[in-house]
Amino acid sequence: MECISVFDMLKIGIGPSSSHTLGPWRAAQRWLQSLERQGALDQVVTVKGHLYGSLSLTGKGHATDYAIFMGLSGTDPERIPITAIEETIQEIKKTGTLLLNGERRIPFSVENDLVYHRKFLPYHANGLKFEAVLKNGKKKTNTYYSIGGGFVVVQERKNAKKKEAAFNTFPHPIQTGAELLDYCAREKKGIWEIVLDNERSLRTDSQIDGELQRIWNTMLECMYIGCHTQGTLPGGLRVKRRAFDLHEKLKGDVPYDTPQEWLQSIRQTEVKFRQILQWVSCFALSVNEVNASLGRVVTAPTNGSAGVIPAVLMYYLVIENHAGNFEHIKEFLLVAGEIGSIFKKGATISAAMGGCQAEIGVSSAMAAGALTSLLGGTPEQVLMAAEIAMEHHLGLTCDPIGGLVQVPCIERNSMGAIKAINASELALGSDPKDAKVPLDKVVQTMWETAKDMSSKYKETSEGGLAVGVFLSDC
Repeated sequence: MECISVFDMLKIGIGPSSSHTLGPWRAAQRWLQSLERQGALDQVVTVKGHLYGSLSLTGKGHATDYAIFMGLSGTDPERIPITAIEETIQEIKKTGTLLLNGERRIPFSVENDLVYHRKFLPYHANGLKFEAVLKNGKKKTNTYYSIGGGFVVVQERKNAKKKEAAFNTFPHPIQTGAELLDYCAREKKGIWEIVLDNERSLRTDSQIDGELQRIWNTMLECMYIGCHTQGTLPGGLRVKRRAFDLHEKLKGDVPYDTPQEWLQSIRQTEVKFRQILQWVSCFALSVNEVNASLGRVVTAPTNGSAGVIPAVLMYYLVIENHAGNFEHIKEFLLVAGEIGSIFKKGATISAAMGGCQAEIGVSSAMAAGALTSLLGGTPEQVLMAAEIAMEHHLGLTCDPIGGLVQVPCIERNSMGAIKAINASELALGSDPKDAKVPLDKVVQTMWETAKDMSSKYKETSEGGLAVGVFLSDC
């Protein structure tokens, strides 16, 4: 049993991957904090990192190396200016030194001090180890696992009891969809209200609103940047950004200068029926093009699936309800976060463990349930929508070409968003009593499917499109 907040499921970070970029970045930060607690940080002479399994196989394409270097430099992925990332990396390469924790320069070679191991560690597919040599010649090492969505753990799970204790302090401790529905029925509340009760045991109302507003502002800014940026994506595949051209085709004549004004301008633009799908795709593509270029996004629940939830929320705001406000955004994010946590507790949100069903499938389920809540669905219909969305992503593989979060990842976000909207409509037009598959059963089935799936379809770039398409042809 684990205490998972909405803000664990929706994190602000740097692309292109929550498990391969944000997670390793956070792991490096945690290691430095551990050294500092031991009084060893100022004694470090050299450091070295080791990547294992999926982190090694697709680390270059996922910017895992950049994440390690930035984390060791003591920078924060939530706050650092995007332009400072490349500047810091170039400084490390040019000088052959690293400003450890932003405090003291030590020698560091990007070619030799980050080692890639093809073998998988037994605990998780995304393993990484840090080692430091101190002035007295002693070594300090720690091994971490990036388990998806920016979550980082050590194998021993030393804080497992603490997390279980925190879970039990929730007024409504929830492990499954069935338990969530029980609380809704008992308390006569909607899902978002049950989730809000739990969040209030961790934060004040003003803190909750402030963080949710910051998350939404990041999503909106990300879509805005993606829709207003031309060119090709980095990494060698020469993938053209498509959100810009699509946006130019769709946008109206209402002027704007900020992301908030942009949202209002879209609301004032006449949208024809066929353009609805194009707008949703535009929003989703824009986010993941920003993600693929090491931009700032919100993991939802991962970076690779970061476009689904903002695209569906924008669909609600610009198509379904022009009067939609922060209270609607708040409800959407609270419901989405809770659905994501149920999948994390019962299965996985890591593509390295479960394939892309664990990323796009979960994000589509989160968005479908959240949209259903805003459209007046009952708690049962909300979970039904989430189940429908995941049911039609079961078995989806993760096979990124060149190890990059671009093909087929970017397009999959638009597909996941469209499926979420469709799943919501199906649930709203159905009686949940007639449903044959409850959400908890599809969570269990997803996990069983993940365990049966070949490792070459789990973010290793050793199967599927990753080997079926030659880079020279791209």
